Amino acid sequence: MKRVRIYEEKPSEAEIDKAVKVLRDGGIVIYPTDTVYALGCDALNVRAVERICQIKGINPQKVNLSIICRELSWVSEYAKLSNLYFKLLKRNLPGAFTFILPTSSSLPKIYKNRKTVGIRIPDNAITLALVEALGNPLLTTSVAIDEEEPEYGTDPELIAERYEAVADLIIDGGEGGTIPSTTVDCTGDEPVILREGKGELQE
Repeated sequence: MKRVRIYEEKPSEAEIDKAVKVLRDGGIVIYPTDTVYALGCDALNVRAVERICQIKGINPQKVNLSIICRELSWVSEYAKLSNLYFKLLKRNLPGAFTFILPTSSSLPKIYKNRKTVGIRIPDNAITLALVEALGNPLLTTSVAIDEEEPEYGTDPELIAERYEAVADLIIDGGEGGTIPSTTVDCTGDEPVILREGKGELQE
């Protein structure tokens, strides 16, 4: 597995480009977010998405898939967004949230089995630089956090050791967190918090 060190204060364009090349080739990248480290791929590359589902043991017909967008203007392309929920997302993003929204026709069929998609815009300069340079959303899924050995989900060196056989590159952005994003269901008339996480929802 390749490894690049990127500092959030000033992400290196050259190092970001190395990660983007891997993503464009259908590869899997591990990267930091504003919550925990995550596994990701080009969200529009179906083979890469299937590969991540296999690695994580995810059945896309039963589990929501989540994508990272660069900014709010991207969200309306990949999800259906009412005025109510546009305002909610605007108040809370970038931030430590996953908003569950109905999918739009722009996403590949693999996302449409459950008719919803998780939307993230993390408050992390590395993640946002990665998505901006790629020009597409990232499929994102958290690395596993083991309560008995949490360092295997927070220490980039140990994360690389754990996922060496399945990921193509890790972005070392320093020590990661252990608290996931707050998940908010935005498919009904009112937002419903499905999982309390790091983000405190501003309604």
